Amino acid sequence: MTFQTLTTIALTLFVAFKDVHAVTPSPGCGQNQASGTVSSTTTVNGKRRSYITNVPANYNSSNPYRLIFMFHGWGNSASAVANGQQGFLPFMGLPPLANGEGDPIGAISVAPEGLNSAWANSGGEDIAFVDQMIKEIESRLCIDQNLRFSTGFSYGASMSYAIACARAKQFRAVAIISGAKLSGCDDGGRRDPIAFYGQHGSSDGTIPIASGKQLRDTFVANNGCTKQTVVDAAAGSGAMVKTQYQGCKKGFPVTWVSFDGGHTSTPTTRGAAKSFTPDETWVFFRQFT
Repeated sequence: MTFQTLTTIALTLFVAFKDVHAVTPSPGCGQNQASGTVSSTTTVNGKRRSYITNVPANYNSSNPYRLIFMFHGWGNSASAVANGQQGFLPFMGLPPLANGEGDPIGAISVAPEGLNSAWANSGGEDIAFVDQMIKEIESRLCIDQNLRFSTGFSYGASMSYAIACARAKQFRAVAIISGAKLSGCDDGGRRDPIAFYGQHGSSDGTIPIASGKQLRDTFVANNGCTKQTVVDAAAGSGAMVKTQYQGCKKGFPVTWVSFDGGHTSTPTTRGAAKSFTPDETWVFFRQFT
């Protein structure tokens, strides 16, 4: 084998692997943990907080999983998200997709409980709650600390947006489902990028689509994407329109989905039997490995 051939192979391997991130296992890797749904309580800033964790049936303590937070809407609850009530699919429909045979990483899902059924994040107390949950969950479960995600609906989407602002370096991506700037955006002036998926109904009468676009445009700018004209789903069309922004910083895409409909976490297109939200969210999250 010639030196030139060896050089070509080395360069090929470098190009192929230079973007693969190293797994960062959490302290909980290797510890025994039963699978199933577990309710937990903790104390943050003197207040009792609770959350529900879903551990897949085939949980392997030596495999670092994705960690996905799922925040409920105003007036809803963690149990509604976990059990698939009040308009939610169980854990927002993601566990069957994340823990099927097609994905080797899998995911552990978390449904936190808001104070007064909301996410006002007064003084950053809900962000502190997120920090505490991460510490506790990752001390007992095997998580890839480079693969933390957050999603939520309505007020819960607003909380995920607050995470995108305050914890962009600790989370890989967020999926904002019909949200607004209700939980703040304390980024300390850093404007760190984070992979961003936004979804909103073009006829939403509870949180107008303009509010969702405001959140999206913040991360179009933070992620260095090229501004572009977006045509949203027309009223009465029964359609959804997906826009993937171009020119974003490598590893920090922005996707925007508008749909013909109102304020719902489980919209469908005309004639469809199931919501597209779980599939679109999972397609966005699973690209990060």
